[in-house]
Amino acid sequence: MQVVTGSNHPTDPRLLVHRTRGPFWDLLDEAGITLLVSREYEHLLMALSGRGGHGEITYLPLPHPSGVAFDAKRGIVHVASTRNPNQVLELAPVESPDWRHTEGQIGGGPLIPVRTYVVPGRLYLHDLAIIGGRLHGNAVGHDAVIRFDHDGTFSTVWTPRVIEEQRPQGSVNFLQLNSIAAGRSLTTSYFTASTDRPGDKTPGHPAFPVDGRGVVFSGRTREPVARGLTRPHSARLSAAGDVLWVLNSGYGELGTVDTRAGHFEPVVHLPGWTRGLALQGHLAIVATSKVLPRFHQYAPGLDPDACVCGVHIVDLGTGDVLASLRWKNGDQIFAVEAIPAWFTSGLPTGPNRGAGMRDALFYDFVVKEK
Repeated sequence: MQVVTGSNHPTDPRLLVHRTRGPFWDLLDEAGITLLVSREYEHLLMALSGRGGHGEITYLPLPHPSGVAFDAKRGIVHVASTRNPNQVLELAPVESPDWRHTEGQIGGGPLIPVRTYVVPGRLYLHDLAIIGGRLHGNAVGHDAVIRFDHDGTFSTVWTPRVIEEQRPQGSVNFLQLNSIAAGRSLTTSYFTASTDRPGDKTPGHPAFPVDGRGVVFSGRTREPVARGLTRPHSARLSAAGDVLWVLNSGYGELGTVDTRAGHFEPVVHLPGWTRGLALQGHLAIVATSKVLPRFHQYAPGLDPDACVCGVHIVDLGTGDVLASLRWKNGDQIFAVEAIPAWFTSGLPTGPNRGAGMRDALFYDFVVKEK
């Protein structure tokens, strides 16, 4: 089992090479946010901070990070590490004497893991979300949504109705129930899946027919409220809870779902597999990934050779892409989470954070009082 990696984990510097287009860092500054980005197959959690328009990228090596959720009330960032077994990590801003004297940056202390829970690998955790003040996650391997208690124990709290009616005994992941649009409660939330019912082939099978099979489930009725998507992901509700945004991953689209008419309306097409979405006022931050050869069948609406690994800032009103950051040697992004810039100065490792400084942080950190 690989647990949280420390300061001595080697990271290929080629994975950090990036290029921005447009006023990417200025837009983060103006929005007052830092972006957390999980690059799952490269085992990296990254923080993108505006820093007065100059920009800074810091990172923390983690084993296969997937879902990320910010619990503002508790002052904690939750990260799912999806392998066998699964881990749920809690990151918090910390203080360190050496760090405080040498860093002198705007924002709270760096985020480091202060607690981790180990849970069964069969959960196959994907998205994480805070609903009703509690952490929830997609247990894809159970075709269910689970709720975590603060001691790391969990319970199943929601499943699509069809799973109760049609799921064969002992079978797993018939639907690829993989994202949560968090409402105030489970009944006001929505969940995406790659199909609406169990079939002869599961969503992970190479011959599973993906095109147009994806759905959005209502938390209230536990039935689909929209169909016709292809590998939908990263469902998110607007701040007012009146607009449901979804990424139609297999076609590289960001769009809205009319839950009454059951219709998906694309707003913008982006250069890659769309997965990872954060909403901030009139902006959407959307991640795109490259399509790996073994997953080409999951992306019928994309040219794999034209896909990029990056993060794009989109004006929700016009659908214009205002700015982008692309990693030349990047691969797959799972989640994007926007947190207040004042909350943290980023993650422990980065161009301006030498090994001695980083080691001192892990040697002598103190969790900040909230």
